[in-house]
Amino acid sequence: MLSDRVIRITASPTMKVAAEAKKLKSEGINVIDLSVGEPDFPTPQNIKDAAKKAIDENHTKYTINAGTVELRKAIANKFKKDNNLDYKLSEIIVSSGAKQSIFNAILSTVSKDDEVIVPAPYWVSYPEMISLAEGRTVVIETTEASGFRITPEQLEASVTPKTKLFILCNPSNPTGSAYNRKQLEEIAEVVKRYNFLVISDEIYEKLLYDNFEFISFASLSEEMKKRTILVNGVSKTYSMTGWRIGYTAGPEEVIKAMDKIQSHSTSHASSISQQATIESLNGPHEYLKMMQIEFHKRRDYLYDKLLSIKDISCYKPEGAFYLFPDFSRYMNKSYNGSKVNNSLDLAMYLLNEARIALVPGSAFGAEGFMRFSYATSMENLSDAAERLRRALDKLS
Repeated sequence: MLSDRVIRITASPTMKVAAEAKKLKSEGINVIDLSVGEPDFPTPQNIKDAAKKAIDENHTKYTINAGTVELRKAIANKFKKDNNLDYKLSEIIVSSGAKQSIFNAILSTVSKDDEVIVPAPYWVSYPEMISLAEGRTVVIETTEASGFRITPEQLEASVTPKTKLFILCNPSNPTGSAYNRKQLEEIAEVVKRYNFLVISDEIYEKLLYDNFEFISFASLSEEMKKRTILVNGVSKTYSMTGWRIGYTAGPEEVIKAMDKIQSHSTSHASSISQQATIESLNGPHEYLKMMQIEFHKRRDYLYDKLLSIKDISCYKPEGAFYLFPDFSRYMNKSYNGSKVNNSLDLAMYLLNEARIALVPGSAFGAEGFMRFSYATSMENLSDAAERLRRALDKLS
């Protein structure tokens, strides 16, 4: 009954964990959910007001498929101001979330049996999207010791005549690690040498700590700009996850192809959300500074708490709002008949024993690790750390 392409893929593991956590909560059980990647702050008031105004002014009809001219101008201005990048409106498309942006970009560039290089740990949806496009995912393994960053030597060793695309998530989901200019330039040399495209997923661009300088991959050189499909959005930066606005800038040929695909699926993004996004890009940004300060505090607090627990190691990330600690020393332990064979077993054990919802590292191609989202209150983080410590102490 079902198509081969659907059978090949699995549902998002992050959503599975969140659904189970919500189920327990509906039963009155106190679960601390550290699984879902969205800021816990409300959307800024000026953005909500812009949406209300848009409704009152009847911005409720179809828009141009690629996004309104006004919004794409605001996006072009953002790229110029933040990243020193010049894009024409014909090189920009707005989609219903950055996830759709990436999916459309992959469908527009990847043909059957084309190879797409993806560093692991990776965002859960990359391999599934590649599979739906009938491409093949080539995974590059990284380590905590390397800051979960690939080397140019690793990238070069993964290139074959079938290589079509390289996906770079910077800063990374799930690790929060980010690349500095020198590291990006070394990767760019390999891209230039072997002539393939890059999807640069920069959705966490504004969530950086310790004065880390963000460099957009497309800004490295005019040649890299021509090879880069740059994806961003408003979900994380402006706490607008439910508004579903992502945007892409890149070679006009690719943007036109994405436009064609989108015209036969969702068409344009929500007209009201587009108006709200104009305000998010053009309006005041004090709210973002507040979020950065709060996330910075939470990162440092949870990082210290995790390192204080026996047999856990953790990389201190430069960005996003995740920690990705190594729990491999807890594998093959058990408690009350619950055996921990892998990170999924550990996630289920911690959900049932400690009432903490986490995402297993296996979902990101990194067995033995767990993703912690610190997009929640300090009170929840403190409680979760104690619950975690007590539950792990029971394993033997």
